[in-house]
Amino acid sequence: MKNYFLQYLDSHALTLESFVAINLVQLLCRTVKLAWFDSDAAKAIVDDCKALMERGSPGHYLLGLKILNTLVVEMNTATPGRTLTAHRKVAVSFRDLALLNVFKVSLVALQQLLENRADDKLKDQGLTLALSCLSFDFVGTCLDDSAEDMSTIQVPSSWRSLVENPSTLQLFLDYYASSQPPPSKLALECLVRLASVRRSLFSSDVERSKFLNRLVNGCRDILRSQSGLAEHHENYHEFCRLLGRLKTNYQLSELVSVDNYNEWIQLVAQLTINSLNSWQWAKDSVYYLLGLWSRLVSSMPYLKGDSPSLLEANVPKITQAYITSRLESVRSVLQQNDGLDEMLDAEEQLSESLESLPYLVRFQYDKSR
Repeated sequence: MKNYFLQYLDSHALTLESFVAINLVQLLCRTVKLAWFDSDAAKAIVDDCKALMERGSPGHYLLGLKILNTLVVEMNTATPGRTLTAHRKVAVSFRDLALLNVFKVSLVALQQLLENRADDKLKDQGLTLALSCLSFDFVGTCLDDSAEDMSTIQVPSSWRSLVENPSTLQLFLDYYASSQPPPSKLALECLVRLASVRRSLFSSDVERSKFLNRLVNGCRDILRSQSGLAEHHENYHEFCRLLGRLKTNYQLSELVSVDNYNEWIQLVAQLTINSLNSWQWAKDSVYYLLGLWSRLVSSMPYLKGDSPSLLEANVPKITQAYITSRLESVRSVLQQNDGLDEMLDAEEQLSESLESLPYLVRFQYDKSR
């Protein structure tokens, strides 16, 4: 059945209606999952998709990426009518035998699409595939990746060389710099996942430090240019998530040792103040920034060495900006009286912000009061 579906999709790739193609691809991937332990042909699906992508037409290239993306999602989702144990058995086998190869295909495809200046539809599908691979439930925890308390990603050790390779991180940074949403947002989401990989994945502390250097300097370049942030709220929000993940997964002592840390922390402070002052536009993103600063402040007692954190100069300014912006928000609502949602009435957002605020206020209290 798998071969029949593949041949049909291959011969009709350029003529099928979109909804028909989507359902056929889903049917193909469900068939592959159900036959995973019964047939070696099912396990050859990645090679089959690579052959499709090598046919030479954009339609076949897009189809190959769609099949792989749907396959990863299918393998990562419990099948109705099947036990969770049976699902995890297939998912773990797919993770060990095929997922790394799928991720490699996505990286090669993304590099080719970037060099050939392909249209956004192909780039979008390539980035979605990479994101699906990085979002895979590697250890069966079924976590909600949209939550900021997202656990460290337990990427298998076989992925080490790809994650440590500078070109992997740079590829997603290049995509962000050269694209607009949705591709640019997807590139940032991939960076959030990479920033969350487990500490023990790296072959040494030196390699982990190099990775962090590349990530922080990539963020610094984005902050410098402000490219894609002011124009696109999706980018802005995802970038704030990325900044928040840096402190969640790395210690303050590691951050202050990064090249260009001083410039980076000043730029992050300015972004935070601007976000607080632009509360109508950035209210959903402020949570991640305040969380970053509260975790930085909480780590100060454990910071050793001579490298300055520069928190003493920046945290009081952020505290002042928070209080001032909240007072201004009330004045703005009262003056405009145009149905604008009042920030102080948003109980959930207010509660999230107030969780971080005590840490900031208590730090350098004499300057904050």
